[in-house]
Amino acid sequence: MRVLIANDDGIAAPGLAFLEQALRAQSSPDMDIWTVAPMRKWTAASHQLSFDTDLELNELGPQRFSCSGSPADCVIAAMTLLFKNHRPDIVLSGVNDGRNAGEDATYSGTLAIAREATFWNIPAIGFSRTKGGANEQGETAALADLVGKLMSTRHAWAAGGSWLSVNLPLHLPAPVIQARIGRDKIGHGTEIVGQSAGKLLWRLQRGRPHTSTPGDENSIIDSGGIAVIRHRWNLNDTLDADVINALQP
Repeated sequence: MRVLIANDDGIAAPGLAFLEQALRAQSSPDMDIWTVAPMRKWTAASHQLSFDTDLELNELGPQRFSCSGSPADCVIAAMTLLFKNHRPDIVLSGVNDGRNAGEDATYSGTLAIAREATFWNIPAIGFSRTKGGANEQGETAALADLVGKLMSTRHAWAAGGSWLSVNLPLHLPAPVIQARIGRDKIGHGTEIVGQSAGKLLWRLQRGRPHTSTPGDENSIIDSGGIAVIRHRWNLNDTLDADVINALQP
């Protein structure tokens, strides 16, 4: 099985090493692991693509590369430069340094990697973890077990255009619970840091309100569970016929 690993925290991120270690702990002899990750951290990069600029793809070791572009660029580099004839069976993203809940499904570079993979018709999973979790031996074994089960069941959950978002709690192993999308918008405040005639200098504040309702990602993560959501980009909600009729010329 060929697996591509990517992230949005950068090639040197501990979460990336955590996921790589968990994958290498799989007992499958045919596991073919590739890593393509950004040179630097991309926070809330979403699905940015780097058009009209030269990008670097640097080989750091056997089947391990850094890319000067965005998280989504990493997937495109892998698909078009490394895997022209034999694309991965699955793409794994993360483990992100911090949870991805609510509106993060759109802001997150971690989940954009998974979304980009589905554009190439490849099953994908984005892994995130609430801050403070340890990456010790027992935790790695627990993640390896979870990753193995998710990969072996991919044909059951990888409907066209869909990917999984998996939020890990502080401690592993933990029960896996199907979550629903909540609301917990990052970037909900600003600060004015300078002002002159006709000009404001302002800064977007970090942090989130930590809103939570029963059954959403935050409630499950905070209770010590692994929150799993299946996202899908190619679904649409139809308009009522009355609305379409009102729009006619």
